[in-house]
Amino acid sequence: MSIISQVIFTVILGIFVFFIAKRVNFIRLNIALGRPQKVVGNKRQRWKNVLLIALGQKKMFKKPVPAVLHLLIYVGFVLINIEVLEIILDGVLGSHRIFTSLLSDFYAPLISFFEILAIGVIFSCVLFLLRRNVIQVARFQKPEMKGWASLDGNLILVIEIILMGAILSMNATDQLLQGMGNAAYPLTGSFLVSSWLMPIFDGYLPSTLVIIERMAWWFHIVGIFGFALYVTYSKHLHIFMAFPNTYFSKLTPKGAMEPMPEITSEVKMMLGIPVEGETTPPLEGFKFGARDVSDLSRKNLMDAYTCTECGRCTAECPANLTGKKLSPRKIMMDTRDRMEEIGKSRSDAKVHDEKFLLGGFISKEEINACTSCNACVEACPVLINPLDIILQLRRYEAMEASGSPASWNAMFQNVETNAAPWKFSPQDRFNWSEELKNDK
Repeated sequence: MSIISQVIFTVILGIFVFFIAKRVNFIRLNIALGRPQKVVGNKRQRWKNVLLIALGQKKMFKKPVPAVLHLLIYVGFVLINIEVLEIILDGVLGSHRIFTSLLSDFYAPLISFFEILAIGVIFSCVLFLLRRNVIQVARFQKPEMKGWASLDGNLILVIEIILMGAILSMNATDQLLQGMGNAAYPLTGSFLVSSWLMPIFDGYLPSTLVIIERMAWWFHIVGIFGFALYVTYSKHLHIFMAFPNTYFSKLTPKGAMEPMPEITSEVKMMLGIPVEGETTPPLEGFKFGARDVSDLSRKNLMDAYTCTECGRCTAECPANLTGKKLSPRKIMMDTRDRMEEIGKSRSDAKVHDEKFLLGGFISKEEINACTSCNACVEACPVLINPLDIILQLRRYEAMEASGSPASWNAMFQNVETNAAPWKFSPQDRFNWSEELKNDK
């Protein structure tokens, strides 16, 4: 590789590193909009979640076929990118297949293994494209998946197919040039998959083969850089976000709703129950529940950026299954969209004062349809908790905006005055048992 090529490569690498770092910082600042949250619980269990759920994709295997295909893409793409390290070193140092001398006899088997994985990635991506566009799996046809969300899913699959094809083309032409004794192409041995593609390029002049090999090389590495940047704008950010998200996920039972300390302290004082520690009045601007992303926790916002948009939560949601407007996936997508909107206009007060997550993105109809059953939480393969966001929005609507349905308000009043959802005195609670005695 010439000095000019090295300089061009280094400049391209620097440009992509700059824009990726800028985007990562943008996401970090958006997540920081949320309330800090203490991390409590067994660290050993947290790391176990990371290994089994984020890395091992344990929860995906409730549906074995898509799970195996997804694992093929994930493992294949991650391991194949080890070869990207060699390409980056070659680009910066001006070498070609720098690992050939370091790995010696192991180099060809290793590249052959990567090529087998590349075929697995292509196979899985093709099947996923068919599932989305031909078979049309129901969870990919929901209203929130129209437009960009659908295009994003298809685009990433097509990009992966093209990138894998570039690797195989590069390796096939490389082997042909090795056989022609080109000094710039060190002998590596035969590669298992790409050697079958060599007849496609056989008969071309050496100079033409060099052009094809170099074009494939540049296309692949620039494509990988572009893919890494694109992922930060895509639902496929979960490739990276799944690891911190599973680590910081809640370890308490799924059905345990997080209480509001301010309310708990007040109720205890009313009942004459001692309150541990000193109670302090709420800070100025404090609100019950959440109206916007800044009222949610940072873990809630991390959930939104981790969402894979797979729709398993929505497919299990009883409210959605019965035709109601609620879609847990949409809740996460809306939360992420609201963060992005604020992040792009941090200095614009109107973005904060005239539009909110609740009402501007998520409607009362959606949150009121939730049964709090935790089906969405159980279904999520990366431990996202849409219910926590729904409950906080619903708390705001009930306690700050007084916007709950009339039937709910009647129930709240009965609970407050009678300690039961029904409108009768606590003293009359066991009157029904008298009828049983009389029947005897």
